[in-house]
Amino acid sequence: MKTKITEMFGIQHPIIQGGMHWVGFAEMAAAVSNAGGLGIITGLTQRTPADLANEIAKCRDMTDKPFGVNVTFLPTVNAPDYPGYIKAIIEGGVKVVETAGNNPAQVLPPLHDAGIKVIHKCTSVRHSLKAQSIGCDAVSVDGFECGGHPGEDDVPNMILLPRAADELEIPFVASGGQADARSLVASLAMGAEGINMGTRFIATKEAPVHENVKQAIVAASELDTRLVMRPLRNTERVMTNDAVERLLVKERELGDKLKFEDIIDEVAGVYPRIMSEGDMDAGAWSCGMVAGLISDIPTCKELIDGIMSEADAIIRKRLEGMLAA
Repeated sequence: MKTKITEMFGIQHPIIQGGMHWVGFAEMAAAVSNAGGLGIITGLTQRTPADLANEIAKCRDMTDKPFGVNVTFLPTVNAPDYPGYIKAIIEGGVKVVETAGNNPAQVLPPLHDAGIKVIHKCTSVRHSLKAQSIGCDAVSVDGFECGGHPGEDDVPNMILLPRAADELEIPFVASGGQADARSLVASLAMGAEGINMGTRFIATKEAPVHENVKQAIVAASELDTRLVMRPLRNTERVMTNDAVERLLVKERELGDKLKFEDIIDEVAGVYPRIMSEGDMDAGAWSCGMVAGLISDIPTCKELIDGIMSEADAIIRKRLEGMLAA
């Protein structure tokens, strides 16, 4: 399948593995890239730019296919060494960067000068248009269904994707609710040039996370995610567990008096305990509603090959078969 995204990134299939904290290691990115998609290393999971440089080199040893690095710009007092991370990306020969969070304008000139394509994650049409105006090469449009931060507008992809297609000139991929061939074909029909999958890739053989995490996704239904931190306007979609339900009680009881410090035990520094150690009640971890569509743990190649062959069948048989002769 050839789309503007496969052409832009030099990949075989229009499937991107989104940057995920404590999931996007070299093993994950290489497995997706070797299967014909675009694997993504999560930059800020690496504690220092030197660590990221090592992870990029490790991934380079595991695949000769294109892969990218995610850099999330966080609203924080003690900012990470962003110039150092960007330098590591450029010197590592990476050709695709997925940016997220705050406006990435300050890093676009050095990335573009190095021949790197930038795709920015957006949760609204207005943010997508802003990304286009500052020079991003593509955007990942995240619907309300997505795991992680869906923004504050609550617009699902059945509306958001056609709206993006109406407004944007640069190519975009659909993120949120993406799990299978049906997701891909529907997203293409609504104007996307590919899909970005996060939660679905956690439930794969190669995903470098504890088996408990994978089994939790398989066991979950579409009703098992929760929205936390809404009162702080930093909404995150997470898998429900005891810690998340405690957090929601605090939000209800404190109302508009809620401060980040009140929920810090449930949301700060919990990812290593969950993803590496399998402590599923340690705190809040990002998970999309798409968990309700996930019932197995294939290899990345099995997953991507299955999506592409089934997409072909949907387009050629089901959809063409509906057309009058």
